[in-house]
Amino acid sequence: MSSIPARTRRIIAAVATLAFLAFYIWLATVVADALPDSFWIDLIFYPLAGTLWGVPLIPLLRWAERG
Repeated sequence: MSSIPARTRRIIAAVATLAFLAFYIWLATVVADALPDSFWIDLIFYPLAGTLWGVPLIPLLRWAERG
């Protein structure tokens, strides 16, 4: 079984990352609009939404950079 070349893996990961981020931004916007107007909810939601996007991308980026 032949391995995918590193350059190809990185291109695939870049395209997948852009697609995922476009979807994630859309989803975060929809969820933010559905939440009630409250300072405390905003204080919890926005830091979480701003950092949790990286968690699903970790396996993809590891795959793209493996030797």
